[in-house]
Amino acid sequence: MKKPFLAVWTFLKEAKGELQKVSWLSRKQATNFTIVVIALSLVSAAFVGGWDYLFTFLVNKFLL
Repeated sequence: MKKPFLAVWTFLKEAKGELQKVSWLSRKQATNFTIVVIALSLVSAAFVGGWDYLFTFLVNKFLL
């Protein structure tokens, strides 16, 4: 490869062209999806934490 800078430049130009073809979300859609992801993450964490607490309690009560 004799011209690595030319290869990098070509790659960046092609990447820019591909990014211009992407259908981007609006700010409102991105905000709504972010809220949904955070809410589902909190619900999942509470669910897993609840089971962890329950099993820890049961192990300490009956096995230790």
